Amino acid sequence: MKRALLRVDFNFPFEYRVLETLPTIKRILRRGDIVILATHLEKNGQVQHLDALAGFLRQFFPSLVFVKGRIKRCPQDFFKKQTSRVFLLDNLRLNRGETANNLDFAKILAWWGDYYINDAFAVSHRKHASIVLLPKLLPHEAGPLFQKEVKNLSRFFRPKHPFLLILGGKKFETKAPLIAKFLKTADAVFVGGAIANTFLAKRGVSVGKSKVEDVKIPKQILWSPKIILPEDWVEKGGVIYDAGPKTAKSLAELAKNAKFVLWNGTLGLCEKGYDAGTKSLAKELGKSKAYKVVGGGDTVAAIRKFKAEKNFDFISTGGGAMLEFLAKGTLPGIDALQIK
Repeated sequence: MKRALLRVDFNFPFEYRVLETLPTIKRILRRGDIVILATHLEKNGQVQHLDALAGFLRQFFPSLVFVKGRIKRCPQDFFKKQTSRVFLLDNLRLNRGETANNLDFAKILAWWGDYYINDAFAVSHRKHASIVLLPKLLPHEAGPLFQKEVKNLSRFFRPKHPFLLILGGKKFETKAPLIAKFLKTADAVFVGGAIANTFLAKRGVSVGKSKVEDVKIPKQILWSPKIILPEDWVEKGGVIYDAGPKTAKSLAELAKNAKFVLWNGTLGLCEKGYDAGTKSLAKELGKSKAYKVVGGGDTVAAIRKFKAEKNFDFISTGGGAMLEFLAKGTLPGIDALQIK
C-alpha cells in the first residue's frame, strides 16, 4: 500500500473546492493507496489551523485523521497505528519553509508520501515548496483537475473566431500581460470592473471619485480599436460601482455572435452587492453557443451564487494561475512536473 501525497487547493471557499477534488481522492483510494492531503488556507492575510476543513472533509471520509500543527517529519511507525486511509496535514503556510521555497521543508513533506500528485492548478503559479520542490524528491504526476485546466485553457492559444475576451476586477498590472498577448488574437477585448476606471480616466473620461491606478498603459493598448470600455455605469457618491444596462446589452450582443469567450474578473463590486452587471453577463452567456470559459475567485463565487454554472463549458479554479498560464503558456508548477 503506497502513500499519495496529494497537493490540493482547499483555500476559501473550500466547500466547492473539496467537491471538485473528491473524484481524485476516490480514484487514489480505489488503487488501494493512502491519501495524504496537503493544502494552504488563508483569509485576509490570516493563516489558521484546518479544523473547520477537517470537519467538512469528514462528511465524506468519516475516519479522516487530521495531523494538527506545524508539519514535522513523518514518524516511521505512524501509519502502522492508523486504520484510516485519508489524512489531512495542517495548513502548509504555518511553516515558513512553504512560501520560502525551502528544500529542508520540502524534504520533511516528502517523508509523508511515496509519490506526489499536484491537483492544485490554482496555486501552481507560486514558487512554493509543495509546488516546485516536491517533484524533485518524489515520483510525480499531474492530477485530473490539473490536466483538465491545462487542456481547456490551452484551447485559447488557437481560438476560433470571433473570440471575445472579457476582463474585469482590479489591478491592471495582473491583467496587462494577458491584454497585450490576446490583443493579437482576440476580435474584441472588453475591459470592465475597477480596471475600466483607469482606462476611462486615461482616455480623458471623467470617473468622478472612482479609484484610478497610477500606472502607465501603453498607447497601443489604451487606444487599440479592439479595446471596448463600459458605455454606462452605476454610480453612487461620485464612485463607479458597476457596469450599466447599456454596457450589459452591448456585451450580450458581442457574446451572442462569438465562438470563443474567455472571462476573468467581475464587472462590479459584487462583494458590496453591486452585482447586476456580472449577473446579467452570466445570464446572457447562457444564450451564446460559443465555447465559454470563466475563472477568477470572485467571478466564480458570483456565478455560483447566481447558479449559472451550467452557462459555461468550463469553470477554472485559477485566478492568478489562470492569467499567468494564458499569458506565458506555462507555470512554475507545470515546469516542475517535467522534472524526471
